Amino acid sequence: MDVRVIYRRDRYLRGGDHIGFLEQGYPAARFTEPNEDYAHQHQDVRVEDGKQYGDLPEFCDFRYMAGVARVNGAALWSLAAAPGTPKGVRVRTSGLTNDTELYWQRGTEPDLAGYEVVWREMTEPEWTHVIAVGDVTTATVDMSKDNVFFGVRAVGRAGHRSPVAYPSPGS
Repeated sequence: MDVRVIYRRDRYLRGGDHIGFLEQGYPAARFTEPNEDYAHQHQDVRVEDGKQYGDLPEFCDFRYMAGVARVNGAALWSLAAAPGTPKGVRVRTSGLTNDTELYWQRGTEPDLAGYEVVWREMTEPEWTHVIAVGDVTTATVDMSKDNVFFGVRAVGRAGHRSPVAYPSPGS
């Protein structure tokens, strides 16, 4: 199964169950197939001009659905095996400097090994650089906070990584 990350909140003219979680401040993801059949998805069940509309079992691809379930299970396992996303991540903005100081709250997971600072160019969709900073709650990177996106993620003893937390401005 080919899995892609789409950097958009949702598809046009429809919304998913994940939006309510996002609006409440919870991390959320949307899983969808790339080639929707609009005669059968997002339609009330009906027959119109001899054509069947609606989301009915005879139009489901159960082999594809099983693959989606496996991908979802693997993603959930990976998230469950990793420490939680760092909380309270901030970038110090109280002074003008070309260094970037990040700070956060230490997680309480018993398998927490430490943290990584990640960054990427403003035009990059994926994290391209990483620095392991250890079991600390602050890190300074010799790079301007104005020129790249920074983030912090937790790392467990078995090497599992949390989702990245973006920093908010702080003093």
